[in-house]
Amino acid sequence: MVVNQLIKLSVVFIFIGIALGCANSNQVASPIGLGKSISENQIQAWNIDIGPSGVGLPAGSGTAIAGEKLFQQECASCHGNQGQGGPANRLVGGGSLDTSKPVKTVGSFWPYSTTIFDYVKRAMPHQAPQSLTDDQVYAATAYILYLNNIISRDEVMNAKALPLVKMPNRDGFIPIAH
Repeated sequence: MVVNQLIKLSVVFIFIGIALGCANSNQVASPIGLGKSISENQIQAWNIDIGPSGVGLPAGSGTAIAGEKLFQQECASCHGNQGQGGPANRLVGGGSLDTSKPVKTVGSFWPYSTTIFDYVKRAMPHQAPQSLTDDQVYAATAYILYLNNIISRDEVMNAKALPLVKMPNRDGFIPIAH
């Protein structure tokens, strides 16, 4: 009996607390002290997205020949010396996606070559994102494409050539209507 009264009393207090909390019209009129304001220059430093058409690709160029040395120095410790994977994802191969357990790699899954540039520029190497020059990113991109047998070893990748590379899975996605 006493337990039932305590439960009923607890429920009443919970409802009163909720009602008071919802009825409270105190609004925070100033910043609450989390984070800090950033400048337009800081925003622009991260405004580096590259879409499928290549809009936003910077000047510069690279080949798989140049990319191989860079890949061995900056990428192989995580992705394997031939992009076969290691502590980080496999980048090469993958084969058909029309299996019960498809292996999704840059070569088998990614629909646009420009996505490689975008991701490498933005996030690689893992310990120092955005530290590679544009020429180095083009070279790394070319090397990854070469390892996947998509371009030749001496083919130059730049802002004009990269968007023209047809990835094996380019038509494997439903197009987004603009």
